[in-house]
Amino acid sequence: MFRFNFRREISKSTGIYHRKIHSGLEDAGPMASRLKSRSVVRFSGPDTVKFLQGLLTNDVRRFGESSGEKNSAVPTPNMASVSTPPMYAALLTPQGRFLYDFFLYSPSKSEEKLNRTGSGPGSDSGLDGSVELFADVDVDVLDELLETLKKYRLRSKVDIENVGEEFSCWQRYGRNLSGSSSVGWGGGVDRAGESTASGNKYGWQWYKDPRLECLGYRSIFPSDATPPLVEADKETDESNYLLWRLEHGVAEGSAEIPKGEAIPLEYNFVGLKAISFDKGCYVGQELIARTHHRGVIRKRLIPLRFIDSNGKEVNQKIAAGAEVVESGTGKKMGTVSTALGSRGMGVMRVEEAFKPSAELTVKDSGDVKVEAIRPTWWPAEWFQQNHSGVAAA
Repeated sequence: MFRFNFRREISKSTGIYHRKIHSGLEDAGPMASRLKSRSVVRFSGPDTVKFLQGLLTNDVRRFGESSGEKNSAVPTPNMASVSTPPMYAALLTPQGRFLYDFFLYSPSKSEEKLNRTGSGPGSDSGLDGSVELFADVDVDVLDELLETLKKYRLRSKVDIENVGEEFSCWQRYGRNLSGSSSVGWGGGVDRAGESTASGNKYGWQWYKDPRLECLGYRSIFPSDATPPLVEADKETDESNYLLWRLEHGVAEGSAEIPKGEAIPLEYNFVGLKAISFDKGCYVGQELIARTHHRGVIRKRLIPLRFIDSNGKEVNQKIAAGAEVVESGTGKKMGTVSTALGSRGMGVMRVEEAFKPSAELTVKDSGDVKVEAIRPTWWPAEWFQQNHSGVAAA
């Protein structure tokens, strides 16, 4: 069990206090972080869905569906806005390697706006057939990403613009988020969100993270407003969101998923619902489909815990790039891709990392042991049945 201490700091972005949490987060209650590592891009125009459908790993056609389809938000009485739940997806190289990840959102338009344009509730289309989608993306590669998208655009009728100054990405996570059942995917309308968004062009709301339930809620909100349900003592530094993801073995952005090198299936993109195998062609699709249908992924991104010979957690000693080896043979098991405190994650040989007899250490740091942790969200088929002794995150 982890303990944590926190101190409060004033947030320049929102003017409210937030807390800095240290150590593990296993017992931490609901928290919210503004993700400064992400920016926001807007796509608009009649070819928006078609354009993204030919590029990204997931089936973007869902955003072109009318209200009432199976994936639409569930309408409720007096519901001022409805929208399609967000989607996680990636853009790959032609060789099937990772380039950029995207969280796609369909804006919730007010009834007044919809009636004025003639569109029915829940539709993202105007009279000219145009569609508007937003994406939160890695801020560190934003300019490069925009340039890449515009190269692919050719004659497609889609506008691509950086709206990172207007909108910010937020995440709500931690234990005991059940009190948020009135927001998000299929959960009805977020009344606080409507109030907060009044006077803005869009009424944004919290959505369940499209990857995993354990990651909480995610959305984008106007940068000049505090999102609903973000209480004064619940805003915390983004490093705690990183720690939360480390404990669940979920990478995000090109700093954690090596651009031009990472194989999406090794980074568990199928389990994160980022890939559709029914949508047809997209950039890099051939390698992804061939590898998936072969059925064997020998290496995967795995949560790691760094401990000493007594089992006590070791903090701040391990950096990204460190090699994990089997202590007896010196055989390389994998590489640490991300580390924070006593937690990390790395692409490891699954079968060998989870052997009960395996003793893993960090190369050239023999006093630091490595514990590979099997996330509870992993499907059973991802590991061998004889790994019954594997620790669970």
